[in-house]
Amino acid sequence: MIVYFDRPGPQNTEVCLQIVQRVLKERGLKHLVVASTFGDTALKFARALQGENVNLVIVTHNVGFREPGTLEMSEETRNELTSLGARVYTGTMVFRNIGAAIKAHFHYSEEALIAQTLRIFGQGLKVCVEIVLMSCDAGLIPPEDVVAVAGTGRGADTVALIKAVPSNMFFNLKVREIFAKPRDW
Repeated sequence: MIVYFDRPGPQNTEVCLQIVQRVLKERGLKHLVVASTFGDTALKFARALQGENVNLVIVTHNVGFREPGTLEMSEETRNELTSLGARVYTGTMVFRNIGAAIKAHFHYSEEALIAQTLRIFGQGLKVCVEIVLMSCDAGLIPPEDVVAVAGTGRGADTVALIKAVPSNMFFNLKVREIFAKPRDW
């Protein structure tokens, strides 16, 4: 069953958390990847899953996403997430960094084309795919089925089951199921 939210945003986070808990239990899955810019969404998932046998990977924006040398997630939040058993990853965003520089200069990049194509299905689904690629590249999740959570702006509004692969094998990635997403973003 797919849950369709009437609008995107953080008001959907609690329902996404309930869906994740159900899917992890029913499917016996052990890997969860959650996008979180400031850490609010990540903390909700980490607190709810503390003590569970789940490899929780939190993926942040890269350092310098908004301003060179800065990271939106505070060190205190990162430390709290780690103390709750989550692993926090900050690294190169597959669909953005060099591609954004190329796009700004030449007005086109393959990465931007892929990102825009995925956005047809929603911003959250595009981010789910991206964070799974990033986490697999970093060796934080294995190349197998994982649950991914992301949102449109703040909070969580998209949950998907994705067959993880490293980014150099992008076309082998499979979005197996979508459990929740906004109808119209």
